[in-house]
Amino acid sequence: MSDQSLQSGAAEQSDLPEWLREMTDQTARVPGETRVEQKVSPVMISLILIAIGILGIIAYALYLRSRGTPNQGPAPAFNVTTWDFEGLAMPGERLSLDSLKGKTIVINFWASWCIPCQQEAPMLERTWNEYKDRGVVFIGVNTDDTDASARAYIEKYGLTYPHAPDGGERMEDAYRITGIPETFVIDGDGQIIEHFISSPKEGEFRDAIDRALKG
Repeated sequence: MSDQSLQSGAAEQSDLPEWLREMTDQTARVPGETRVEQKVSPVMISLILIAIGILGIIAYALYLRSRGTPNQGPAPAFNVTTWDFEGLAMPGERLSLDSLKGKTIVINFWASWCIPCQQEAPMLERTWNEYKDRGVVFIGVNTDDTDASARAYIEKYGLTYPHAPDGGERMEDAYRITGIPETFVIDGDGQIIEHFISSPKEGEFRDAIDRALKG
């Protein structure tokens, strides 16, 4: 190897962080023989950096999950604007925990591609129709979806209770959900009465709403 090549290689390594230079310089020492340097290729360095980034993302996701989904106590604040789709109640309204104080709130997180969401949709609509005149507000929070797909879903299942997009996943983060569907029943004082992971059984769902109304 020429002196010029050695100098070029040394210059390239000097630009790397110290911890990465130690990884790229793997030296094999054999008594009585010339020192041999082995360098990790730029592709390998890129793969290492990508792997570190992925591990960081996973670690952050685990941290968020470790905080736990709120199952009781004060409900996290929220603020959403409902879709102005034909047939939906409260179209284009700004809904928040404060604006709905005194009412029982059912928050259901869903997406059009979610099979369990599709299976529970008729039950949610049926229950909404039975409770909407008793001070109960249902809010379907659409996440990880497109407006067009959400609208087609709402029309397909004949849903009439308010729905809103979770812009920027703000509600998803606030309620720290771990999947969809997930449903929260909140009483008039803003306290979480029940948190259902996946689709609730209709009897248990109605019981939670009744308890919220009594609270």
